[in-house]
Amino acid sequence: MDTGKVKLREKVGYSMGDVAANLVFQMMMIFQLKFYTDIFGLDGAVAGSVLLVARIVDAFVDPAVGILTDRTQTRWGKYRPWVLWTAIPFCVFYILAFWNPGIENKSLVALYATISYVLLMTMYSFNNTPYSALGGVMTGDIRERTSITSIRFVGSTIAQFVVQGLTLPLVSKFGGQDEARGWSYTISLYAGICLVCFIITFFSARERIAPPPQQEMNVKKDVKELLSNVPWRSMFVLTLFVFITLAMWGSAMSFYFQNYVDQEALFDFLGRMGLVQPEGEGNILLSTFNLIAHSKADAYSIGFSLFNMVGALVQFAGVVLLSNFLANRYGKRLTFIVCLSLTAIFTALFWMPGPQDVTSMFILCILKSLAYAPTVPLLWAMIGDVADHIEYVNYRRATGFCFSGVVFALKAGLGLGGAFAGLILSAFGYVSMTGTKVIQSASAIEGIRLVSSLVPALLFAIGVVALFFYPISKQFNENMQAELAKRRANQK
Repeated sequence: MDTGKVKLREKVGYSMGDVAANLVFQMMMIFQLKFYTDIFGLDGAVAGSVLLVARIVDAFVDPAVGILTDRTQTRWGKYRPWVLWTAIPFCVFYILAFWNPGIENKSLVALYATISYVLLMTMYSFNNTPYSALGGVMTGDIRERTSITSIRFVGSTIAQFVVQGLTLPLVSKFGGQDEARGWSYTISLYAGICLVCFIITFFSARERIAPPPQQEMNVKKDVKELLSNVPWRSMFVLTLFVFITLAMWGSAMSFYFQNYVDQEALFDFLGRMGLVQPEGEGNILLSTFNLIAHSKADAYSIGFSLFNMVGALVQFAGVVLLSNFLANRYGKRLTFIVCLSLTAIFTALFWMPGPQDVTSMFILCILKSLAYAPTVPLLWAMIGDVADHIEYVNYRRATGFCFSGVVFALKAGLGLGGAFAGLILSAFGYVSMTGTKVIQSASAIEGIRLVSSLVPALLFAIGVVALFFYPISKQFNENMQAELAKRRANQK
């Protein structure tokens, strides 16, 4: 069985699955909490609780999905067919999760939000867990695996750019005065793109690493070996706290730009960037995506979109230029420790700018995005290494189960991060906005600043601590892969 080089077209085809996943994931991370508060009209604490309950309940689906996919036998492999089988229901549930049914009773709205979100996240498990595991069995070459994940996260960064940069302008363009309709049309567009991307992934990627032929299927052994594996436990804690932080900070920055940043200063900043034009004028491409501000009322949507686009472009450059270079030279673990530490520092510094200091906010965005960029593909490459470590130690392989545990941590982190953000905002007195501008209290503004800077910085730091317990160094990994290659050659 070939476990070496993978052609570029296969890597790019595989990355399309993460383009699709991130059209959903970025939406959940950045806009879900705000959609629940400002479109559904739910209180921040209630909206946060919906996110927490839905994601925690669904997170328990992931281990079952891992066990199921490890035992799947088809002519396409174990993990690849699930990407195709789940494509249509995933896209349908994505549309329903961002559709406003027009229910007036807030208890029923919260119930609808919870059910629709659980359905979406369940299908996310059945799609993304085998998709992630697929990346771990496409090759056994550690450099190729890093290359696959780097190209994969180039795709995810493109999706991040689209969602974070174009969503609010598209909502405004499609909806006009009817925000709910704008959200529905925008999500439907994204869902259609998702479906195409999943199909491309299915027809592009191939599985090359199989479990040892003598391996018995034993769930009890899978669980015991996973939970006793120190590298896996380290990655579980790291993933949990990184995604708590990403969900909290991602959700908070929308509130930050709408309520803390001075809109006149933001409008002036957009003018200096050439993004302010009289009505009916401006670049055709920018106007098509509604990225031209015509008045101060447009400052939030255009300004926040620009902020996200700058961050996505810098992260894209960092993934392309730095991830492979740093990982191959210094190893994944050391690269992750240094880059995540810098990310925590730059996140904390968002406490410093005043409401009118828009330039400093954008500079911090560039620094934070550049620091975080090399870590983006490394997380999943390191989990692939953990699956190899379990095989190395125990002579048994359960790639899907290994990845499912980390996806569990990812979704629990998303739930906790969104819930913490909603609870903190509610505790500090944030008032939901449904169609009308509300002047938030000084206390609410301080809560927004906290969940945009100091609190997520502290949580990033916990992730750094978890990495010190991850024992797979660059040298250890090279020796491990050489030994595994010998074993697999003997099994032919």
